[in-house]
Amino acid sequence: MAEQAKQEALKQEVTDAKDAKRVKSPNEGKRKTASDRVEVRRSGVHGKGVYANAPIAEGERIIEYKGEHISWKEALKRHPHDPADPNHTFYFSLEDGDVIDAKFGGNRARWINHACEPNCEAREKKGRVFIHALRDIAGGEELFYDYGLVIDARYTKKLKKEFECRCGSPKCRGTMLAPKEKKAR
Repeated sequence: MAEQAKQEALKQEVTDAKDAKRVKSPNEGKRKTASDRVEVRRSGVHGKGVYANAPIAEGERIIEYKGEHISWKEALKRHPHDPADPNHTFYFSLEDGDVIDAKFGGNRARWINHACEPNCEAREKKGRVFIHALRDIAGGEELFYDYGLVIDARYTKKLKKEFECRCGSPKCRGTMLAPKEKKAR
């Protein structure tokens, strides 16, 4: 009986050693993330857009907005990325005053378009930005978040036109600019 137990233990050691040497595939054991379920393609709203390849649940973290972390001073030096379209950038302002420039080191998140009634929101955590689903999103649906651009200048018709929204929502503000906060009297 003791001999049989020794043999079983030896078999287990050999099996464990083989498993340790076995080369695992790069995806083995990895949980499929929501970012694996999104793709970039032409958008009916503007240029390129990001679409869900599969359903995404409300509250789910979808993708991180990645890019080079730079100062506003550097962002102003780099602006505009494209002189033919000076108001189009891949900048994302951070709470600490820095900027993520997704033109450099960016990922699919940089192609998420603006909408006044979005299905996603951007959340900052320790200098990183994550896109989360505000509601259940169906496969094939385009992802949107409200850019809520903040500009210190007065919102003139010309300025609003420069940052025109094309989301088509019944609640569309007509601009990607954030509504100005009302001053307390």
